[in-house]
Amino acid sequence: MAFLSLEQLDKSFGVQTVLRGLSLEVAKGEILALLGPSGSGKTTALRLIAGFEAPDRGRIRVEGQDVTALPPERRHFGMVFQHYALFPHLTVGENVAFGVISGSGKGETARRVAEALSLVELPGYEARRVGEISGGQQQRVALARALAPEPRVLLLDEPLSNLDPTLRERTRRELKRSIQRVGITTVLVTHEQEEAFHLGDRVAVLHGGVLHQVGSPEDLYERPATRFVATFVGRASVLPSVLEGGGAVWVPRSALSGPTGAAASPVRWSAAPAPELAGAAPGEEVDLVVRPESLAFAASGDPRALAGRVTERRYAGPVTYYLVVLAAGGEVEVLAPSGAAAAGDAVRVAPNPQGPAPRLFRQMREPMREFTEP
Repeated sequence: MAFLSLEQLDKSFGVQTVLRGLSLEVAKGEILALLGPSGSGKTTALRLIAGFEAPDRGRIRVEGQDVTALPPERRHFGMVFQHYALFPHLTVGENVAFGVISGSGKGETARRVAEALSLVELPGYEARRVGEISGGQQQRVALARALAPEPRVLLLDEPLSNLDPTLRERTRRELKRSIQRVGITTVLVTHEQEEAFHLGDRVAVLHGGVLHQVGSPEDLYERPATRFVATFVGRASVLPSVLEGGGAVWVPRSALSGPTGAAASPVRWSAAPAPELAGAAPGEEVDLVVRPESLAFAASGDPRALAGRVTERRYAGPVTYYLVVLAAGGEVEVLAPSGAAAAGDAVRVAPNPQGPAPRLFRQMREPMREFTEP
């Protein structure tokens, strides 16, 4: 059963619609990551949950209780802000105590502070000054302050965005362990896919104020529901193609003439149609979206192969990402063993059945809408 429910939330600022019909359910103890680019609506969604903004339409429920009209202080939620909002003139213990509900006795406050610091693996840090601890430890102090009043829901707003890359991964592991130790229902906002995939039990992808897909990281990467999810999550190449029917697609190769001046023949690839293509007629123009590991360098006799030339290489240890410009027009990225090709090499590219199945989507006619969230 859902512990936290968002039901058909709409939100506009003036004439600008920021969220449209957002519905989500979060189970008790689950970590849900809201993922999307800047201006996708994810921060506004978090502010609606926290009570800092009111929806124009829709309801927010926690354990069946309608909290839509409740002010933030009566929702009993904890929040960790992007820049932590710690008080530099207070000790770690005093910062954490600031989150304890007013009216708690001295002994009760001290107990909650010690318990919260223990949960984030900072026991005995009460007397430390904020300026004397690392950025990762400051993040955990902010988390302890949010947990001290024993909230029903924990909200995290880009919790690791101001950490350097070397510190971010370690702090991310510490943050997840702390949340799992407490077992608190959590919603976090991030624009970093790696962060969402690591921290979230499920990930909800937002863009243009619309929820595109919610599911496990594996679902989003291997079975994207929309073209945006397919190209935003992970690395992907897009080939304009023609639907043949039965899950097969013609990849046109006649856009450019071959070296002898004769038009090249089209090549048939198989792919998994997205739900939006249900009922699509053969001959319809579509976009074929394919992951780098779903392509491979092929032998010259492979009838599915597309001719091209390697223009860039990005070394990644035992494997390398190769950017290949196709003779038929367009380019694809191929993940292959390092040393498989060099820049300037003529190659042939074909589907690799070991990777996720290529996906078919309707061709995007208009750019996705974006806006600036308040």
